[in-house]
Amino acid sequence: MNAPQRSMRTPLGRVRAHGASGQGTGHFIGQRVSAIALVVLGLWFLAAVMLEMHNPGFVSAIDFLSAPVNAVGVILLVVAAFYHMRLGMQVIVEDYIAKPSTKAVLLLLNTLGLIALGAGAVFAVLIVNFGA
Repeated sequence: MNAPQRSMRTPLGRVRAHGASGQGTGHFIGQRVSAIALVVLGLWFLAAVMLEMHNPGFVSAIDFLSAPVNAVGVILLVVAAFYHMRLGMQVIVEDYIAKPSTKAVLLLLNTLGLIALGAGAVFAVLIVNFGA
């Protein structure tokens, strides 16, 4: 007869085939993909600003954002940055806040606050690009 298999998983974990929460891998991948996107978009942004903005100032920034490629790149950079920030702040809240009600409020504020800030930043880029 075969010896019984030993496992570190709980019976419920073996049935559901998940780890502790079943969400860790998706969160990890999201954090890494957004970090890679931020590196690529950040390098593009630095190169584009250095090549296209000849003098610092308001008019030069408006001219930079008026180009469709630059506007799309900046919007992608903003979205990736806020998404990455939300994931990172979520981990901090989940790890260090013990009281469930405080944790729920902070997670809600984290999500809604960053959505509001991101929407405002995207709206500002679109207003500059399409004119007010």
